[in-house]
Amino acid sequence: MNIMLYIAIGLTAGILSGLLGIGGGIILVPALVYLLGLTQHQAQGTTLVLMVPPIGLLAALKYYSQGNVKLAVAVFVCIGFFFGGLVGASFAQKIDDAVLRKVFGLVMLAISVRMVFFK
Repeated sequence: MNIMLYIAIGLTAGILSGLLGIGGGIILVPALVYLLGLTQHQAQGTTLVLMVPPIGLLAALKYYSQGNVKLAVAVFVCIGFFFGGLVGASFAQKIDDAVLRKVFGLVMLAISVRMVFFK
């Protein structure tokens, strides 16, 4: 067990999360798969466990103090995310690991292309 590597991955994801609003899916899942050798299912499950405590609380408070949080939006998205996460996790458990990794990569690719080339 390499605790310093785990902390470095978490620190990198935390910095990018605070800076760009990304972290769990975009940084942690690939890091857990490619740096730590977890399966796609294990990486996704581990990342979801990280979200259980208020991981983004300090960063969220910083954004909130600057007037950059739409609280009503966050509350209702959170409700949908809460139940949607259960549905998504149920489906993910039925998908082969290699297929799930490819779907994950394609979703990240589609989002990145959209953000770079389209308004």
